[in-house]
Amino acid sequence: MTGRVFDIKRYSIHDGPGIRTTVFLKGCALRCLWCHNPESVEAGPELMHWPARCSRCYACIKACPKAAISKDAAGAVVIDRRTCDLCGECAEACLYDAMQMVGRDMSVEDVLSEVEKDRVFYEQSGGGITLSGGDPFVQAAFAEALLDGCRERGMRTAVDTAGLSQNGVLDRLAAKADLILYDLKCMDDTRHREFTGVSNAPILDNLRRLAAGRTEIWARIPLVLGVNDDDDNIRRTIAFLSSLKTIRRVGILPYHSGGLEKARRIGRESHFRKFETPSEGRIAAVEAAFREAGFEVRRGG
Repeated sequence: MTGRVFDIKRYSIHDGPGIRTTVFLKGCALRCLWCHNPESVEAGPELMHWPARCSRCYACIKACPKAAISKDAAGAVVIDRRTCDLCGECAEACLYDAMQMVGRDMSVEDVLSEVEKDRVFYEQSGGGITLSGGDPFVQAAFAEALLDGCRERGMRTAVDTAGLSQNGVLDRLAAKADLILYDLKCMDDTRHREFTGVSNAPILDNLRRLAAGRTEIWARIPLVLGVNDDDDNIRRTIAFLSSLKTIRRVGILPYHSGGLEKARRIGRESHFRKFETPSEGRIAAVEAAFREAGFEVRRGG
């Protein structure tokens, strides 16, 4: 079995307890306008262009079989993404990593061999493997096979999800993970649809059911100014999580605009929007509200 991976990040400390290796899978069912990993949204491979790395050797232009790459009047490399068929020849020809293919097919064994290299760090710190994305549920069979492989090798696992999946898939993966990192965006359904493209009803229902099980869950809230940082949404989020009883840890993830630059590099900036990071005072106030409600709060995950 193979799956599509776009990054494997070592020594992560924000995706679960201890030192972890996070495996980022391609594909997401949501279309959050502030996405920090825009290269993860589409399930297929994408071409990322880093202009600052370009030496203007134009090897990419020569390598492109579709003539989809050219140079403008100033000599800068330009990609016609309507013509590009994502063959990857330009990335192979580029000696400076200015052209990169995002998303590579890997077997379960390939991924497990890679993450097992850092086993000593997991054992010393209480860490493990985190499946993230995108959303691992988009590649559910591959994610399940990775969880099975980690368990067979004695490595602890976490799954980071937006919570939109069919019931059987969610329950099956949750039963095989040691920890679920569950994102909550907006409690108001209309606003949730506006900023993520989907209803929050199945996401909230899935979390209610999941919280009744045995898997440990940490809630995570990407905090975006003007989207979900208002008092009403924070009160409703606290009330909802408090009603579930079993979730006692909350991670606050303040918005940053780094995703926009990556969106430009894959030619998808029009699909996302720039927001503002809440002030330090506002972030602290949100954290204090959750603490006062009895939650353990951590900034960053």
